Amino acid sequence: MRRTAHLIKTSVSATVLMGCLGMIVPLTASAADAAEIAKGKELAFDRKKGNCLACHYIEGGTLAGNIGPPLVAMKARFPDYEKMKAQIADPRTQNPNTIMIPFGPHKVLTAEEIELVSQFIYTL
Repeated sequence: MRRTAHLIKTSVSATVLMGCLGMIVPLTASAADAAEIAKGKELAFDRKKGNCLACHYIEGGTLAGNIGPPLVAMKARFPDYEKMKAQIADPRTQNPNTIMIPFGPHKVLTAEEIELVSQFIYTL
């Protein structure tokens, strides 16, 4: 009886330990994600790069424009992250008459910068 209880106790301890170790990676990933989101916000607000505030309202931004829609509830508006990123990279694919800049084709932003801005915008 004691041996069975000991095995169960050891098994539970090992399971708890594995669960705790499994949490280390997400915590590290979250810190990296937060840094990337901060870089994306900086690019989005930069007047020489993304300059999203020229046309869009974004919470925390100053002198926001009202030409484009406010950038809020982005996960609800774009459940598919890749579609939202494609919209930022080249909005002409969905709307040939758009006045939004095709950031990718016009090389205003690099592919990496588009990814960073997209990550930030998706948090709104």
